[in-house]
Parts: sequence; C-alpha cells; structure tokens
Amino acid sequence: MRRQLRLPHDDLDDLRQDLLLDVIARLGSFDPARGSLGAFVGTIMTHRATRIAAKAKRERLLYGISLDEPMAGMDGASRGDLIAEDEGLAAVLGQPTDAFTAVERRLDIERGLGCLAPGDDALCVALSHATIDRLAAAGQGARSSLYRRLKEILLCLMATGLQAA
Repeated sequence: MRRQLRLPHDDLDDLRQDLLLDVIARLGSFDPARGSLGAFVGTIMTHRATRIAAKAKRERLLYGISLDEPMAGMDGASRGDLIAEDEGLAAVLGQPTDAFTAVERRLDIERGLGCLAPGDDALCVALSHATIDRLAAAGQGARSSLYRRLKEILLCLMATGLQAA
C-alpha cells in the first residue's frame, strides 16, 4: 500500500498502526458464527486501507506533490526542507512563526497582568469558566459590581498596551 501510494518510507509504521488500531477497535463486534477471524480482520483492513488511500489521493489533489518526497539531485532533501519557516503551512494558517514576537507578546501579557489588583486575577479565572450572570447567582458579588470590576480590568490592560482578542 505504501508503495502503491508512493508514500515516504517513514509512513510505514503509521500505516501499520492505523490498520491495527482499527482492527482492535472493531474486534468487539466479531461474531464467530458469521465467519473466521482472518476473514473479519481482512475485511476490516481492506476497508481501512481503501479509506487511507482515498484520503492520501484527496490530499495530493488538494496540496499537489507531497512535501515529504525527496527531490532528485538534492542529496535526499525534500521539498519541505527547502521551505522557510515563515513561508510554511503554519504561517499560511495564521500561527505565529517568529520566536521574538512570541517572547515580546508573553512579556506584554506579564506586564499587563502585573497591573491588576490582587482580587482581579481570581475574577479573570472565574470569567474564563462562567458568565457574569452565573458568578452573580453563585454569590460572587452583584452583577453591577462584577461588570464594573471587569471594565476596570479591561481599562488597565488597555493602558498597558494589550487589546482584546
């Protein structure tokens, strides 16, 4: 299957694991009255292999040639090795690729959290799991005071240069 799909040799273990995992997941539905275990496993693996092949073909049509395929005359280097990190798939999907920007963002967040009052960090944690209405119903304070504290937190964070996501 790996050779037919022209997949890299590194994918062999992944293919085996995927096929065996599907067999193990479906082993509970084996009925010896309907056939032998070998026929059951063979059918499962055939169906799973067909789905894997269809997925590989769809990805090839969507993305073109695989980035893992070694290029001719390049000493075994693949197409993926020749793409710079800031031009790669992560950058296309909007993920950060600049380490300096990530460190600067972390420092900005730490500076912003440092300006919060001592009780405000607990409110931020509580708001990440519940709404202000739920917090008010749970006795964390009146809705108006919770909204007032939230507004003060937002103003404090904006004063340090942080913006809402």
